[in-house]
Amino acid sequence: MNPTPVASSYQLGYVALSYAISVLGGIVALWSAQRIRRDSGEISFVNALAAGLALGGIGVWSMHFMGILALKLDAATSFSLWETVVSLIAAVIGSALALAYVAKAPDRVGRLLGAGFVLGMGVVVMHYLGMDGMKIAGYIRWDWGIVAVSAVIAVLAATAALWLAFNTSGGGARVAAAMVMGVAVCAMHYTGMAAADFICTADPGIAPQGFGYFGAAQLPAVITFVALTTAAMIVVYQVYQESTQELDGLEAVTGYR
Repeated sequence: MNPTPVASSYQLGYVALSYAISVLGGIVALWSAQRIRRDSGEISFVNALAAGLALGGIGVWSMHFMGILALKLDAATSFSLWETVVSLIAAVIGSALALAYVAKAPDRVGRLLGAGFVLGMGVVVMHYLGMDGMKIAGYIRWDWGIVAVSAVIAVLAATAALWLAFNTSGGGARVAAAMVMGVAVCAMHYTGMAAADFICTADPGIAPQGFGYFGAAQLPAVITFVALTTAAMIVVYQVYQESTQELDGLEAVTGYR
């Protein structure tokens, strides 16, 4: 069978949902990032992991796969579990480490720029590894110029996200910052998607199957559920920390326990 370009279009409902998920991850990440650096100067690795999970796991990874599902192809697709899981781990660990590194001295521009570059490249790896995990009866042909543009956007978006994480306070400011972050993350994702042409070399109605592959039918519901559940757990933990700090402050003032 001759290689055949696959016709594609976007489902705007999923595009909007991908943006909403990215904003949700941004809000929770910005909230969690405020507690990464303790008053003593030490780094709270639990809060760094929480912020990394929110930024990398929800704001980037969950948004990425919802964005992939927004692409409607005239070909059957499946996903490789290996690339999917590794891309998630890379996004979370990369985000947590970058946030913890900047939190140690958030006023140092060098740290911010260095961490932004590393995190941005991590997002690029996550994105294209996730794309590699998307299987059709053929292969993906890349426009490397657009790939390069997406990498530049990723670095700028990551640097902005790290700066916002330590320079926003108050609920309204965090929501506004998260909305900006969502635009930046989506810009990188959909630019990267524009770099891909899907080429079928076999029957486009049959996706690769077997051990380690799963279909896309239930993925939107699973991603939404996991993103919301993870966000809720992180929020509960942050609220618990706030209430504990307030109680400790009250005890310090009154002398009662």
